[in-house]
Amino acid sequence: MTLPNLITIARLLLVPLIIWFIVASQPLAAFAVLVVAGVSDAVDGFIARQFDLRSELGTYLDPIADKTMLVSIYVTLAVVAAIPAWLTILIVSRDVLIVGAVVLSWVLGEPSSVQPLRLSKVNTVLQILLAAFVLGNLAFSIDLPWVTWTLIYLVAVLTVASGAVYLVEWVRHMGAGEAASSPPGGGRDGETAA
Repeated sequence: MTLPNLITIARLLLVPLIIWFIVASQPLAAFAVLVVAGVSDAVDGFIARQFDLRSELGTYLDPIADKTMLVSIYVTLAVVAAIPAWLTILIVSRDVLIVGAVVLSWVLGEPSSVQPLRLSKVNTVLQILLAAFVLGNLAFSIDLPWVTWTLIYLVAVLTVASGAVYLVEWVRHMGAGEAASSPPGGGRDGETAA
C-alpha cells in the first residue's frame, strides 16, 4: 500500500464527517473538511508523480474517492435545501448512467474503459467550485445568489453535455463490437442482409 493510496483512503473516510457537519448545521466545519479533502487530493497526486508511486489501485481509488465525496456532498446539500434537488438528481443520474453503461459492456463481453474527457474534467472542477462556494456561503454568511445560480446552471449544462458525450462514445464502442462479432454476410444463421 503506497502513501498516496493511504491518503486517498483517508479522504474517503472524511466523507461521513463532512455529511455529518452539513446535516448538523456546522457549515464552517464542513467547509474546512472540504478544503482538507481538496488539499489531500493534490498532495497524493503530487507524491505519486514526484516519487513514482503510481499504482493500478490508485488509478481506481482516486476517482472513486473524488466521486464519493462530491456525490455525498451534493445529495446532502439537496436534502438541507442548500442547492436545488433537480441539480443533484441530474449529477447522480449521469454518474449512474456511466457506471451502468460500463458494467453492461462488461456483461455483454465488450468491456469499455471510461477515459475522462476534458469536458468532464471541467465539469468536475465546476462541481467542486459550486460545492465549496455553497458551503462557504453557509459558513461565512456570504450572499451572492447570482454567482451561485451561474455556477448551478453551468454545472447542469456541462453535466448533461458530458453525459451525452459519454453515451455517444459508449454506443459507438458497442456498435463497433457488434459489427466485429457479426457473422460474415451480416445476417443470422447464414441469412443475407436485405
